[in-house]
Amino acid sequence: MGKKNKKKADKPEHSPAKKTPPKTLDPAHYHADGEIRNKFYEKELARLQLELVKLQEWIKEKGLKVVLLFEGRDAAGKGGVIKRITQTLNPRICRVVALGTPTEKEKTQWYFQRYATELPAAGEMVLFDRSWYNRAGVETVMGFCTEDQRQEFFRTCPEFERMLIRSGIILIKYYFSVSDEEQEKRFQSRNDDPVKRWKLSPMDLKSREKWEEYSKAKDEMFSYTDSKQSQWFVVNADDKKKARLNCISHLLGMIKYEDLTPKPVALPGRKKPSKAYVRPPLSDQTFVPEKY
Repeated sequence: MGKKNKKKADKPEHSPAKKTPPKTLDPAHYHADGEIRNKFYEKELARLQLELVKLQEWIKEKGLKVVLLFEGRDAAGKGGVIKRITQTLNPRICRVVALGTPTEKEKTQWYFQRYATELPAAGEMVLFDRSWYNRAGVETVMGFCTEDQRQEFFRTCPEFERMLIRSGIILIKYYFSVSDEEQEKRFQSRNDDPVKRWKLSPMDLKSREKWEEYSKAKDEMFSYTDSKQSQWFVVNADDKKKARLNCISHLLGMIKYEDLTPKPVALPGRKKPSKAYVRPPLSDQTFVPEKY
């Protein structure tokens, strides 16, 4: 099994990407250090979310089947982007799949089987918060799969994705890249915040010791699975807000759509209550205490 030829090596993931010089940025939208201003961020996010609603209606009307994969380092911001994408969408059309550890039964199945059952029907968009690429990432680094299983994955995965695409599924793969300094900062932030501390899993703690191993696993994964037909799109995620806007903007550019947003409707007037029907007293109902 040979790897595809690679172009000039990418910049090492542990080196923070160079930022656009502040002098080229609109001071009304960015701070002097290049950080995006909250007001501009919220405005752009609202604009993009409106476009996502239009895309949703197009997917529903045209019966499209869309699959989005979100992979990347721990604490790279995948969940934050997924949350902003789905925030204003219909959960019956756009749903998130975040599978846990496979059961003993699932471990005996074809590796892709439990993911295949989550694929979209016509008129649906499915977002995988981590996906079948677990085998190329965490399972490889943590030793949860054998060498034969890993090699079989790299043989099977490109053909599996070609099958999905031939079946009419629109497959878009995102990898969120974050520097080691920024990841460490986010880990510390999670540890300091009791509301976010649940995000620090035992696997996250172990991953802090295996930065280079994850880098190697990612590079190998790309060498086998980054093709013109099923391409990886890397999101520079050191700045969470920019990463969210950049990813959503890119997604909207990947699928041609038209505005099918329903027009405002004339709401019919309510009928007057019937004098013949007497409602039971409110004292018969149990209300939630009004503490606020």
